[in-house]
Parts: sequence; structure tokens; C-alpha cells
Amino acid sequence: MPTGNKLEQALASAKGLASDMKTFSLDTDSQEAKQMFDQLSTTMENVSETIQTRLDFVKQEEPQYNK
Repeated sequence: MPTGNKLEQALASAKGLASDMKTFSLDTDSQEAKQMFDQLSTTMENVSETIQTRLDFVKQEEPQYNK
């Protein structure tokens, strides 16, 4: 699988995890768990941004990854 495709897959996974963590945060009554899930959601959002930056770079440098 080409690098661009792997990055797109990783980006989708990271965004999905961020969304799941936010949902878990909203679904719990425990303040401690809510804080943990919010922190994990923020971390995954940062990971998503990093992957997106790399994907944009790869697409710019390797036009064959543009679809």
C-alpha cells in the first residue's frame, strides 16, 4: 500500500479515536474519567493534525498521491 494511502488510513483512524474519546467523555458521570477522555480526545486531535500536515506534504512532493 502506498504511503499516501497509509497516511489517509491513519488520519481516518486518529479522527475516529478522537471522536470516540469525546463520546466517552460525554457518556460518563465520573469527573475523573471525563477529564481523562477529554485529554485523550485532545491528544488524538493533535495526532490528526500532525498526520494531516505530513499527508499534505507527501501530496505536494509526490503528485501521484493526489486523487
